[in-house]
Amino acid sequence: VQLQASGGGLVQAGGSLRLSCAASKSIFSFDFMAWYRQAPGKQREPVAVLTSGGSPNYGDSVKGRFTIFRDSAKNTMYLQMNSLKPEDTAVYYCVMYKDRDYWGQGTQVTVSS
Repeated sequence: VQLQASGGGLVQAGGSLRLSCAASKSIFSFDFMAWYRQAPGKQREPVAVLTSGGSPNYGDSVKGRFTIFRDSAKNTMYLQMNSLKPEDTAVYYCVMYKDRDYWGQGTQVTVSS
């Protein structure tokens, strides 16, 4: 399975972006999907997690601002990011898991103050 992340860019604080993670095959049976991010000099951290049959979970710093969801018909997972802050600046990665994990290549999000 190949994952293609897109949608990153430069946005002012308070703005919005929607990230997409397109899979090369059906995502219907994936057990676990998530978005991670890695800021310069920091460890990669989970941002939002979506499990099959479960409710989404979010990191404390993005609760109420970010929404993870998927469109199985399009084999795509999304991350809607609102009220962006400079501290959200990072490379964002998508990951999906079934038997093993599959990672996308990352997309840069830069939030200017």
